[in-house]
Amino acid sequence: MSSEDDSQAMAQALQLAERGRTSTHPNPRVGCVIVREGVIVGQGYHERAGLPHAEVMALRDAGERARGATVYVTLEPCCHTGRTPPCTDALLAAGVGRVVVAMEDPDPRVAGGGVARLRAAGLAVDTGVMEAAARALNRGFISRLTRRRPFVRAKVGASLDGRTALTTGESRWITSPEARADVQRLRAESSAIMTGIGTVMADNPALTVRPRPSRPPQRIIVDSRLRIADEAAVLRPASEAIVATVADTGPRAEGLRAAGVRVVAAGSGEGGVDLAVLMEKLAAMDINDLLVEAGPRLLASLILKRLVDELIVYMAPSLLGDGQPIAALRLACLAEQVRWRYVQVRQIGPDLRMVLSQVE
Repeated sequence: MSSEDDSQAMAQALQLAERGRTSTHPNPRVGCVIVREGVIVGQGYHERAGLPHAEVMALRDAGERARGATVYVTLEPCCHTGRTPPCTDALLAAGVGRVVVAMEDPDPRVAGGGVARLRAAGLAVDTGVMEAAARALNRGFISRLTRRRPFVRAKVGASLDGRTALTTGESRWITSPEARADVQRLRAESSAIMTGIGTVMADNPALTVRPRPSRPPQRIIVDSRLRIADEAAVLRPASEAIVATVADTGPRAEGLRAAGVRVVAAGSGEGGVDLAVLMEKLAAMDINDLLVEAGPRLLASLILKRLVDELIVYMAPSLLGDGQPIAALRLACLAEQVRWRYVQVRQIGPDLRMVLSQVE
């Protein structure tokens, strides 16, 4: 097949992988298409950890038609036994003729081993087809395995003058129903949602996803002194809540654990919890994509430590005057300003949705 045909087939595989955007974590999102004589004869995607991988689903769909066919998969086939057997073995047993891979698996248990296994068995293997799109789809998975921290997105809703609340603390609602619906999508595709104790005490948010997904995100509260109340909405259910603190000993920590809340000690950093250590611990807990919905102090700390990979601002066409800023940055001069670059700007309802990344 031509390179154009390869790209078209891989694009179809990526569309299939998108179906697992809200359900596969901590596993990657993977799609697979099997083509024989220019016709798609099998397709599948990975739906959830513990269920068959995309290649196996596509092989089941193709049946005997997979023999001699070309397999397009968005991530290198695994060559180790985890919750499921190696996909390389399944491909070889099916007698496929060629395998096209979008990107190498960053998991050290694979990391080129899957491609090597297939080539050693005599299969033709091509890699790097639509790699950038495949990497974008799994940036949280890649970040966890290569940087030892989740991919972090911070979301804020603000007015034209950069206010997220009035001086009284009132903030519901600055942005439109359309923007809030888009936030539900962000939450659904995240492994976890993080906020600070200040936001919990001021607003008592639940940080839930509507409608509730099959794998709801964990909810993380950064609370250095364990001030969170037992009745806080974010602790319901307790099994989905994580409280990140300085030290996890003492009666309050034990009380939270007894209620079913996970308490994680990340040590002390500037002004509270050591956020860099916390990110490492979250990665160790298999959290790929972290959505931050926090107040100005926690957000400023994350930004200054360069722990925010993407800032998403929903800007309403309104002015609030004096009020709470997006981030409580205290700069001595303009030379210290934190610069960002626009990745995407589009209108959602009456609001603007701006996606930005921090300039190096």
